[in-house]
Amino acid sequence: MLKSSITPTIDLDAEGVAHGFLRLPHSRDDSAWGSVMIPITVAKNGNGPTALVTGANHGDEYEGPLALVELAANIDAAKLTGRVIIIPFMNLPAFQTGTRTSSIDAGNMNRVFPGRPDGTVTEKIADYFQRYLLPMADVVLDFHSGGKTLDFLPFAASHVLEDKEQEARCSAARDAFNAPFAMQMLEIDSNGMYDDAAEALGKTFVTTELGGAGTSTPETVVIARKGLRNILIHAEIMQGEMELSPSQHLIQDDDNCFHFSPIDGMIEYTKSLGGLVKKDDVLARIWKTTRTGVKPLEIHSKMDGLLTVRHTYGLIQSGDCLAVLAQEDKKVK
Repeated sequence: MLKSSITPTIDLDAEGVAHGFLRLPHSRDDSAWGSVMIPITVAKNGNGPTALVTGANHGDEYEGPLALVELAANIDAAKLTGRVIIIPFMNLPAFQTGTRTSSIDAGNMNRVFPGRPDGTVTEKIADYFQRYLLPMADVVLDFHSGGKTLDFLPFAASHVLEDKEQEARCSAARDAFNAPFAMQMLEIDSNGMYDDAAEALGKTFVTTELGGAGTSTPETVVIARKGLRNILIHAEIMQGEMELSPSQHLIQDDDNCFHFSPIDGMIEYTKSLGGLVKKDDVLARIWKTTRTGVKPLEIHSKMDGLLTVRHTYGLIQSGDCLAVLAQEDKKVK
């Protein structure tokens, strides 16, 4: 296997706090010997677990980056037992242009794992995480929200795993994050995901969806910052007491939770985010925009549940995810 092209400008094993970059050479028209410089902060104190915490896996999601840059600016190694690796802008080219995918190669970071050391820029970044950073970690927290096209109820999530001991660790860390909702999440497409890469290595993995619409709110940023601190305390890396509030447990265990638009048009929702939905309820109407005098297409719910995800744009295209439902996890008291 080829060595990674990425070089850290700091010692990832050094004691104390260090701020630097993951430098990836990238020759481009305006800089023949240029580089992609991904900011990184590492804080370490003695022997203990390692947490790898990341944001901007997709470049139009902001709660994670905001929580992580604050942590990087204020972290005190003396209050740690172990190590925290902070990477606020995992897909830096995407983040710099506020887009879901890379502005260099159109790569979706969350669909290219395990990556390739001789691949595109996005694949090279994924390869470095796969072969160098993930093996260092005990706990992995990857922040997400809905980006420009989706809006979510704020939740922390883990997955159903074959290894039930690992699943229990992930669920416990998810609950420690203590978002308003805790989700046992069903992925629409898990091929090439960072989630799977971390879980396949046996890591305790937690992800989030903390809002969306291509922005953040004061409320969702507070959730992200509190949850980040809680995870580090739960992992016994950071000193302090966790801040805990009531959290509702939800589960997605049926493909019927996903609803897609079969046509292009203008969307009119009949249910609000967080609203209760019954099977066969009208979730939304889609109006044709090419002519008047035509009745809308009604989209009916395929199950009972809570509306946890909705499309944000007023216009929708055929095949776009329109809504996702979840149900109360009755196994959790």
